[in-house]
Amino acid sequence: MPIINLRKHYPFLKEDYFVEVTDEVAEVFLLADRQENNYRLRTYRHKAYYSLDRGDGIENDAIHTAASPEEIFLHKVSLDQLREALDHLPPIQARRVYAHYILGMKKAEIAHAEGVNSGGVCDSVKKGVKNLRRYFEKKKWIE
Repeated sequence: MPIINLRKHYPFLKEDYFVEVTDEVAEVFLLADRQENNYRLRTYRHKAYYSLDRGDGIENDAIHTAASPEEIFLHKVSLDQLREALDHLPPIQARRVYAHYILGMKKAEIAHAEGVNSGGVCDSVKKGVKNLRRYFEKKKWIE
């Protein structure tokens, strides 16, 4: 079993502290050292010595703008309309359309979770979307 110096990995330690660890733990420490060294090398090569991540959220505000009250209302109305339309689908189609488009699952994942053929899930999702389109056209929400 390897012996490691914890002072090397924990800078707040003032004295050397040697510990015998398992091979797996020694490998984890070695991997962490390699990742830290690779990060330092990348920042040196790309001259990335600074960060916008100061903890005040400045980079988050620059990327994501706050939605206006009108946008929030339209999003809520469209979600309510979608829920209402999904309620008019057969339960299997509604479940599969919801899983694919809302939850972002792949059709093969849905088939595996339900224990059915992926072709059946594909057909079911296509028919569900077709039925949703008919429902929205009937309600005149889309042209």
